[in-house]
Amino acid sequence: MAWHRNMHRWIVSYLVGELKKSLCKPVRDGLHVMFCVADHFEPYARGASSEQAEKRMERWTKNLPALADGIAGSDGKPYRHTFFYPREQYSRTLVSRLAEIRRTGLGEVEIHLHHDKAASEELRADMLHFKRFLREGHGLLSADKNTGEVKYAFIHGNWALDNSGPGGRYCGVNNELIILKETGCYADFTLPSAPNVAQTAKINSIYYAKDNPRRPRSHNSGTDVRIGGGPSGDLLIIQGPLTLDWRSRKNGVLPGIENAEIGGGRPPTIQRFDLWKRQHISVAGRPQWVFIKVHCHGALEKNADMFFRGEMRLFLQHLVQHARQSGFSLHFVTAREMYNIVKAAEAGENGDPDAYRDYVLV
Repeated sequence: MAWHRNMHRWIVSYLVGELKKSLCKPVRDGLHVMFCVADHFEPYARGASSEQAEKRMERWTKNLPALADGIAGSDGKPYRHTFFYPREQYSRTLVSRLAEIRRTGLGEVEIHLHHDKAASEELRADMLHFKRFLREGHGLLSADKNTGEVKYAFIHGNWALDNSGPGGRYCGVNNELIILKETGCYADFTLPSAPNVAQTAKINSIYYAKDNPRRPRSHNSGTDVRIGGGPSGDLLIIQGPLTLDWRSRKNGVLPGIENAEIGGGRPPTIQRFDLWKRQHISVAGRPQWVFIKVHCHGALEKNADMFFRGEMRLFLQHLVQHARQSGFSLHFVTAREMYNIVKAAEAGENGDPDAYRDYVLV
């Protein structure tokens, strides 16, 4: 049955996490929640024509301002969206429209990639070329405040980061983490991928993964980011929540899988949000700052319907109210801002995380 497919890869981590949560006192005072929507934004998905892809893009350009209008977190910052755009679906017209969204302050653009049986040097050249093209051709991506190096966040197509796909499909590069780091990737946002076979054993974590270039799936384990620590290994992994949902049971008995995917048929709700928050993804030593990254495929019509026909806006309105009534501070962040706040926590910063949205990358 689909509900338990590949669950053996992560169920032990889930059970250990549940035990830890039962033994720890929950944080109630001074809690800040960073909420990020990471969109695998694929306008040409499912064989779409150029005309259909342009219509998908036009819908986002036209409707995102209305979705975000009047929606603000506890810090007064509006809802913000992160578009991970696929390298292999590049269109100057469509990416120029995303650049327009970025200039409004309602979204930022990062890199998505689907590939199969690729070679290491091919991947390296692709990342460097696309990064330079997005920066110089469209004014996108971010830069390190100290070095000026252009940086990007990454989501792997088909979930197959570091050659972790089924039977080695959808990647081919065992040293992918190393190449991503060397080409300017500041963090990977691919996970969770359950029930896909590419799901890692490590869940609900922010951690550094060290690449073993002789083997796939090096990010299956890693070193948790912690206060007073520093970069280790090869790449920072920022995961979204993954858990079992005992309120959504199969056949009235078996729990459903909550993997933080939103879209048509799976709209976000306050009940789901509370389950995401309960996973308490944070930097070790800074439990007051919780990071929630959800994902979607927003270009697809059925998912865009969820965003623009009322369900997403109603959720955001309820979420703002929920934060106020529950006594936690809500911050709508992009992937870049989430990374900056993670790095601020690692460096020992405290207080209001809103102050650290541009901590390392701008």
